[in-house]
This record gives sequence, C-alpha cells and structure tokens, in this order.
Amino acid sequence: MSDWSLVYEEFNPEQERLREALCTLGNGYFATRGAAHEAEADSTHYPGTYLAGGYNRLHTEIGGRTIEHEDLVNLPNWLSLSFRHPDANWFNLQAVDILSYRQELDLKAGVLHRAVQFQDSQLRRTTVSSRRFVHIGLHHLAGLEVVITPENWSGPLEVRSALDGRVVNAGVARYQALNNKHLAGIESSVVGEDEIFLYMETNQSKLRIAEAARTRFVLDDSLLHPTRAVIQEPELIGQACTIPMKQGRPLTIEKIVTLYTARDHGISECGLDARQALTNAAGFEDLLRSHTQHLSRLWQRCDIGIQDGEDSQLTLRLHIFHLLQTTSPSTIGLDVGVPARGLHGEAYRGHIFWDELFIFPFLNLRIPDITKSLLLYRHRRLDQARRNAQEAGFNGALYPWQSGSNGREESQRLHLNPQSGRWTPDNSALQRHVNAAIVYNVWHYFQVTDDWEFLSFYGAEMILEIARFWASAVSYNAEKDRYEIFDVMGPDEYHDQYPKADHPGLNNNAYTNLMVVWVFCRALELLDMLSVDSRTELREIMHISTTEAELWDDISRKMFLPFHDKGIISQFEGYEDLEEFDWERYREKYGDIHRLDRILEAEGDSTNRYKLSKQADVLMLFYLFSSDELRILFKRLGYPFKYSTIPQNVAYYLSRTAHGSSLSRVVHSWVTARSDRAQAWDLLKAALRVDISDVQSGTTAEGIHLGAMAGTVDLIQRGHTGLETRGGTLYFNPCLPKGLKALNLRLFYRGHSLDVAVTQETFQIGSRPGRSSPIRISIKGKSQKLKPGQIVSASI
Repeated sequence: MSDWSLVYEEFNPEQERLREALCTLGNGYFATRGAAHEAEADSTHYPGTYLAGGYNRLHTEIGGRTIEHEDLVNLPNWLSLSFRHPDANWFNLQAVDILSYRQELDLKAGVLHRAVQFQDSQLRRTTVSSRRFVHIGLHHLAGLEVVITPENWSGPLEVRSALDGRVVNAGVARYQALNNKHLAGIESSVVGEDEIFLYMETNQSKLRIAEAARTRFVLDDSLLHPTRAVIQEPELIGQACTIPMKQGRPLTIEKIVTLYTARDHGISECGLDARQALTNAAGFEDLLRSHTQHLSRLWQRCDIGIQDGEDSQLTLRLHIFHLLQTTSPSTIGLDVGVPARGLHGEAYRGHIFWDELFIFPFLNLRIPDITKSLLLYRHRRLDQARRNAQEAGFNGALYPWQSGSNGREESQRLHLNPQSGRWTPDNSALQRHVNAAIVYNVWHYFQVTDDWEFLSFYGAEMILEIARFWASAVSYNAEKDRYEIFDVMGPDEYHDQYPKADHPGLNNNAYTNLMVVWVFCRALELLDMLSVDSRTELREIMHISTTEAELWDDISRKMFLPFHDKGIISQFEGYEDLEEFDWERYREKYGDIHRLDRILEAEGDSTNRYKLSKQADVLMLFYLFSSDELRILFKRLGYPFKYSTIPQNVAYYLSRTAHGSSLSRVVHSWVTARSDRAQAWDLLKAALRVDISDVQSGTTAEGIHLGAMAGTVDLIQRGHTGLETRGGTLYFNPCLPKGLKALNLRLFYRGHSLDVAVTQETFQIGSRPGRSSPIRISIKGKSQKLKPGQIVSASI
C-alpha cells in the first residue's frame, strides 16, 4: 500500500462486504458500494447505490404491532455487467481458479481498480481488469470500464450489460424481518443502438428515479457494432451481445451511466434529462480526467499530512475520502442531512443522528458552504420539530434522535438483539441531547465563518426555539433551588432507565444538563449580538418576552449537576448506586465485549444495573469544551471546577467504558491528549482502525461509521493543534503526541487560506496572499493579528 491506495492482494469472500463498504465511491449526491460489476446480492456480495435524501416508508407487523419504518432506498444496480462462454454460466469468481487478484482504491484519483486472472474448468485463462468512478463534479454521472483479455483461447464471448431494478433493502441481517421492497417499475426501454433506460418510483414517497446507461465495445482500437439482444423485465433492462474474441487481444467495454430524480434542480423531467445527459456525455477517459481534476482541487483543500512512521496516513486519508464521498460541493443546495453510516450501506436505515457534531468541524474549516447547506436541512424541518415538541407536551422545537425525510422521529420502537434473537424496547428517542448538538453546530459554523446572514435568518430561529424547548422540559426543585431534567438518555446507550423502574428515562444526565446551560448562554448571547432590527423582528415573530429571556438566564445559573466520590461528575443522578461490573470475567468469557448490552440481555441481565458505559457521557463535555469554557460554565452554576477535575473524571470513566460506540475512542483520545499523550495516541490509532479493520465484527460491512471517521480527522486537525474558534479569534495550543512527528494542513477561516505546520518543537501558520481583512490568532496564549501573505512561527 501507499499513502494514497487501499490495496487487497487476494480475494476473500468472507471480507467482501466489508471491502465493498470501504471501496464505496460517491459524490455527495449518490454513492455506489464497491461490489464487483458482475455480482448480484448474495451471501458474499451486496451491490448498493444510495441517493442522498432518497427515503421511503413501509409497514411491517412485528410482535403483534404494526411498525412503520423509513429507509434510505437501495437504488437500481447500474454496475451490472457480466460475461460467459456459450452454454456456460455467467462469470462467478468463486467458480474459477484465481491465478492472481488485485483490488485498489486510488484515493487521490477517486477510482476503484480490480484486476483478476483466472482459469476456468476448460483450462481457459482470462484476465479481467476494471476501473470505475462516480464523478465528483458532474454529480449525475458515473463510469465503468472493463477490459477482458483471452490469454490462451479464442472464440465467442457473450457480454451482458443491464440496469437492474429488482433490488431490495437487504443489506443488514437484523432488519430481515422488515418489509424491504421499496421500488416499483414504470418504464424500461432501449434507446438507439447502445443506450438503455430504466424508470422507477418509490412506492410510498413517490420519488421517481431515472437511470440511463450507454455500453460500447472497442477491439483493436475500433468501435464495434455487434447485434444486441434486448433483455427486458418490468424492473430490469439490458442488452446482450456476442463478441468474437482472439487470443491476446483485449476487449474494452465502456459503460457510462446517468442518474436523475424528480427532485433534482434545473431539470424538466428526470427521465428526459437522464437520457439527454447520457447523449451529451463524453467517453470514459475524458470523464475520468475531469473527475480526477475536480477531486484534485478538493484534496488541495482537504488533505492532512502526518508523519508517524506507520500506516496512519493512509487510514486518515481514507477517512477524509469517505467524508468527501458523502458530503461534497455537490451536496450544496440539496435538501439532505448527513447519514451516520454515510451513503455506504443500510445500517441505521440511512438516518441522521447527532454525528454532525463530529463531522461539521472538518467541513467548517474546509468548505463551510457544505455545512451551511446541511444546517438548512435542519431549519427546513423546524416546523416538524415544533410539532414533535407539542406532541410530547413541550414548547419550542424538539428535533428527533433519528431524522429522515421530513424530520419526524424515526427511531425504532423495537430493537432486535441478534445475540438472543429477541425484540426489546428501544428508548433511544429519549436522547434529546441532539437538540443541544444542533445549537452547537450552528454556533460553531458561525464562529468560523462570521456568517451573519445565516445566523440572523436561520440559525437564530433554531437556537431560540431549542432554548424554548429546554425551558419547558426542566422542572424546578424548590428544596435544591435548582432546575432538573427528567426522563432522558445521554449518549451512553447502555443506560436508558433505572434498574427497578417501570418506565424508561434517567434524571439529571450530567452531559444533557450542562449542554442545556450552554444552550441558554448562547441564546442569551445571541439576543445581545443581533442588530436591533433583527432582534426586534425575532422577538415579535417568535413572541419572546422579557420574562421568558429572564427564565432562560435563571435556568442557566441554577441547573443541577450530580456528583459523587469527591469530584466525580455523575453520569446521571443515582449512578453511584449502581453495581461495579466484573470486566475481567466477561472479557475471559466472551473476548469481544464491545456490545455488552447484547451480551447481558442474552443472559437475562441488563447494562442498566452496572457502572459501565458504551461511551462515557461525562467525557463528551471535555471533548466539546475547553477547560476555560467549562470553568466559566461551572462558575455560572456555582459549582467548583479545578483543572484536576478533567483527568480525575477521565480516569474514572475510561476504566468503566466498553467502547461499544465507534465514537468512544475518538472522545477518549481527545480528552487524554494533554494528560497522557502516549495513551491518547494509542487510542487514536485504535479509532483509526475501527472501520478498516472492522473491529465491531461485521458492522462496517453495513456502512462505514462516518462520525468516527470524521472524529479521527478532527483529532488531528483540532485536537493536536489545540485549535479553537471563538470570540472572533483563532486559537492554537499545539501538543503533538510522541508518536506523531509532524502534521501539515490547510484551513479556511473568514476569507483566509491558512497553511499550518506543526512538529514536536515548532508551530507555523501562514496566510496566503489575498484581500481579506486581518484575523486575530492566538498561539499558546499570545494574541496577534495575521495579515494575508504573512507567516508566523513559534516554539512549542
């Protein structure tokens, strides 16, 4: 492998679905898994193409209840291209002797290569190589090139190229009990000599999808015009033709595909535009060239170079690559959010959670217009969030834990434990901290961009409505003279109710309570920051009275935080009463104990009984806020805060965490970066392996963990540079772990293009020449202005 290539040198059927997820190609509009072009869905392969925002709902009877579930729909398989000798079966890699095999994901060019040499039962040796791309700039286009070379034979070869709409959503085993056929055929046809067209519609959301494909054959540099037989079914259209092959002479097959939907901008009718775009499309080489040029410009903005003497550089670039496959400039202007598992598979049904919290920091400092577009997804669903709050008995806006098409709560009511085979209640909709995450995302987008227009017209309304929700969700305890929040869940999903309680929910989750305090502080600050006209307009439209704002201020000063054991912030009230867990016994018994919730449920027990975490709620506070910010919040609440509070709590919770969440090691690495740099680097390296090594035993095959990928990138970008954006100043407090020798990155901040270089001894930042006004930076506590064209260096 190089620092730019993910390479597999052998075919491994058991690893194929994992590789398909890791080799997904996309452009922020749609993405296609890295399945072989000849493959159909089976126990080894799972071709999948997913459209950003392409959802559909179905009903399923489970446990005597009717469940309505919304899924990101698996779209027609445009890759479908196979071959066979006359009277033989279609090519199947598992039915031949593989002589050599190589698959390479070229991250720099955004191209997936595969080369296979094999021998069949008739001792015919054949080499098949392929290249494919999903165009990062022309986001309706994709291309596949297959080259077939007969090594020791000559004779006829039948080739079939199709658009296959017979697909269903079957990529996640634990969803198999759910209805999964989302598509219905409308039209399938052949257009001209070499073009085919498939028109389909989702059966509930009525989203029309059009795919068109052009397949051409080149032999000895000449374009062939073979006779083509039509393969036509209601949900499949294809062509088959027989090509006379000659030993040693390669046949090149080029397949160019367009994908449009009825929701696209600037179209007349998606079927018409898909066909027209295909007619106008260039050939494979020209499209590949322009695709690579577009991606090169993105890498100039987004690459991060590191030196650690290991393979961390490749994995870091793989994570950046998949961020760009899911969110790219093509995302700008689309009404879509960021699925937690990318556009790489069907896990979590393609829903949007709180992972934006880990994804947006990277985008804010690279291509903030993408963040803005994704935040507008939330704003467009503000009215639904208001309805969610009203239906739950609250005021303001309540955003769902899982969001899909229209912003209603998509969290499942029942969850299948594959270890026990039982369906159990799913209470994850009580993770109302997602509302605070949305405020955090809006606020930090503004801190980086100084985008007053967005804040005034969109961000402010979301912040204030979420503050209004929390004001209606708290309860005042006169005895404590404190406000409390009941019946919620924190990010640690191992605790959703008290051991002997008859209803779900926890009281005074420390993470939630302190985040709510921060939300109120920002809402009040916002009202002071806005212009008189904007503030007056918002107060009038939203009916925000002086009394309401005073209540927010009072709550922000009197929120209750639980503590135990002399300075340990309790994960929630009553946490100290739980039992300690026998970690050694369970590690010895099960080995992999990432999913203790499933293990204990299968034993008839529950994680609710123990002091353990999937990921530690409390440590999220140290992840999101600097010690200075936490000191201000604690002082506002009247609670003591010492710097020793951080390492004390880190040590306490780290020893009680199973890392069952892909985000867990990201957070733990961040919070230990200053106190234990060796451990922080080990945790980061472990976080980098979560998907590439599938440490959660099969989950990556269902879709990569985009938040965790983004989190590792952000650990390098902000964690080890000590970068903060607040109060109009760009702060740096660099501290590289011993295993990291140097890092280089480019940032974009308020009109400045900044080059940052950090080593164990030095820090340097330079602003490229331009016309932007000087910005204020602070390096290890020393503040100064930085002008375009200026370079500043400092010793660490």
